[in-house]
Amino acid sequence: MQRGAIGSYHVAHFGRKPFRAFVPKPLPPEPPITLVGGLKVLLESAAHALGQLDVVITLLPETSLFLYTYVRKEAVLSSQIEGTQSSLSDLLLFELTDAPGAPADDVREVSNYVAAFEHGLHRLRNDRFPLSGRLIREIHAILLSSGRGESKAPGEFRRSQNWIGGNSPGNAIFVPPPHLEVPNCMTALERFIHARDDGLPELVRAGLAHVQFETIHPFLDGNGRVGRLLIALMLNESGLLREPLLYLSLYFKQHRMEYYRLLDYVRRTGDWEQWLTFFLEGVKQTSDGAVSTAERLLRRFRQDRDRIVGASGRRAGSAMQVHDALKQKVVLSLPVACRYTQLAYGTVASAMQVLVDCGVAREITGKSRNRQYVYQEYLSILNEGTESP
Repeated sequence: MQRGAIGSYHVAHFGRKPFRAFVPKPLPPEPPITLVGGLKVLLESAAHALGQLDVVITLLPETSLFLYTYVRKEAVLSSQIEGTQSSLSDLLLFELTDAPGAPADDVREVSNYVAAFEHGLHRLRNDRFPLSGRLIREIHAILLSSGRGESKAPGEFRRSQNWIGGNSPGNAIFVPPPHLEVPNCMTALERFIHARDDGLPELVRAGLAHVQFETIHPFLDGNGRVGRLLIALMLNESGLLREPLLYLSLYFKQHRMEYYRLLDYVRRTGDWEQWLTFFLEGVKQTSDGAVSTAERLLRRFRQDRDRIVGASGRRAGSAMQVHDALKQKVVLSLPVACRYTQLAYGTVASAMQVLVDCGVAREITGKSRNRQYVYQEYLSILNEGTESP
């Protein structure tokens, strides 16, 4: 349904030159979203896929393991959309040793994303803090705490005009609201996020809120990453997912041009249904993919466990403990494995050699000292889709 533009243009000035900045109307849309026909079927399908993911999460023997790896995969993908070249391997090595493997700013930005997301989850779960403008600013402060964005007012709504594309607001592809409008826009978005009297399903609410946040563009930098985090945090806070294992960055990366086209299309036409069709298809595909990945990893772990037991003899107990440590960290050194297993260095070194001999682990430095090991098949499964754009 085409409702017309979802906001209005305000004339402002950049220096002496006038430009038009777009100020969105508060959500929900008027007339209301029409969840009928194919869109209704797709919503039901996406909700079912999300429910299946939630069930699989509860059956996993090590939910924290999957959360650890999925958050890091999402961090890599979301940052790649913004132009970083860091890989999942770079991030895991950086977390292990601070070893340079990618441009320092790139891998630091990805690491900041992980820290920002974990902070948001902690605030929602442990502190019972609401998903609010304040929390969004806290997340942004961590996201831009170091690296290329640290000079772009981390944790503060912008106090100047920004724009997308072009070299000034006058020739930009899109100009968000003037900075004086940002606080009111964000307050209205916060009210919408927590509204429960408009009859909107939570999946639909998350899809609408994402577009609204990207339209407001409240920060000088990092808006895309925070906007994608917002989806996962909303689904977790609403109870649709007990663990936040739904991340749409891979879907947005694979359909980047359509994603940007629809953001612009919704702003101009008010056709929220077309955007929701795209968004809900992403939820369905991403949920199905997460379930498939979890099942593949569980099969991989069982197969490797059998290989290790068959090859390790009297060292089976220590070899399995080191295998468990590799599942937790994917990339690790012998001292780190000692900390995880509480085993002596010699015992860990011998057990790790068992894993290398049976093809589970691979040494990646080629050195005789300070060696590092990767769980190669595990990393290969996680790496799918994270190849640099």
